[in-house]
Amino acid sequence: MRGGRRGLVATVAAVVFAVGGVTAIGVAIASRRQAPQPSEASSRTVPKVGTVLPPSNPIAIDIPSIGVHSVVQRLGLNADGTLEVPAPGPRYDEPAWYRYSPTPGALGPSIISGHVDSAKTGPSVFFDLGDLEPGDSVMVTREDGIVANFQVEKVRTYPKDDFPTQLVYGNTDNAALRLITCGGPFDRSSGHYVDNVIVFGSLVGSHPNGKRQESVEMESVGPM
Repeated sequence: MRGGRRGLVATVAAVVFAVGGVTAIGVAIASRRQAPQPSEASSRTVPKVGTVLPPSNPIAIDIPSIGVHSVVQRLGLNADGTLEVPAPGPRYDEPAWYRYSPTPGALGPSIISGHVDSAKTGPSVFFDLGDLEPGDSVMVTREDGIVANFQVEKVRTYPKDDFPTQLVYGNTDNAALRLITCGGPFDRSSGHYVDNVIVFGSLVGSHPNGKRQESVEMESVGPM
């Protein structure tokens, strides 16, 4: 199951992100406010948790250092095989978990994407994603009432026409997290930003929602 599902994820990523990435309309054009971009100057090795959480869908995400507190949608693929993103409307500013990736805290890279901005309403949920630094915390609340605690390892910018598919979607030996939005210069001719900002994180612990503990029962990782 892992190989088949991950193969599908990698195939989709190679097509979608090479073409357009997470949709954005370029509010910087109108407001001259540019979303922060990562410096790419540092990274941090995060001690890998030797156990992972059993599968459970995400329902909310909190990133205290950039003021993100949002419910999380669950999206998949469009009819043409491209990755779904939050559609214009009341839920446009909510990030979305790619439901063909592992659930947050489970073995492998869990993928959550979000818009950077829109021409109509300005900065969106992941506008400040490029401001994250190694060591920052990302907390994802799951349907089972467990909060998966991730620590940022690095934040990078990649051209959409050279998206690092394997690095983002490839198998990992721990519970990993990838946050994705648009970044870099805005291309007026295409109506999209030319880059993607990607946050790489690893699970460092978990606790019941509303009550922090040192540890909770987790599922052991078997031999790789």
